[in-house]
Amino acid sequence: MKNQVENNEYSSKSELVNDLIRQARKQQVQIDWIHAKLEKAEKSGFTNLSKEDILAEAKSQL
Repeated sequence: MKNQVENNEYSSKSELVNDLIRQARKQQVQIDWIHAKLEKAEKSGFTNLSKEDILAEAKSQL
């Protein structure tokens, strides 16, 4: 942390900590989204779709 402030990547330790908090929150949103998708998938049961079909469907929803 000290090196990043000294190398002028951040103007203060506070700015660095705030950036780390923002990154952690963004990451948690992504984790929560994946978790919700997994729960929904587990509750929906089995499918006859191929892995390619599943991937294409997932990509179309992004």
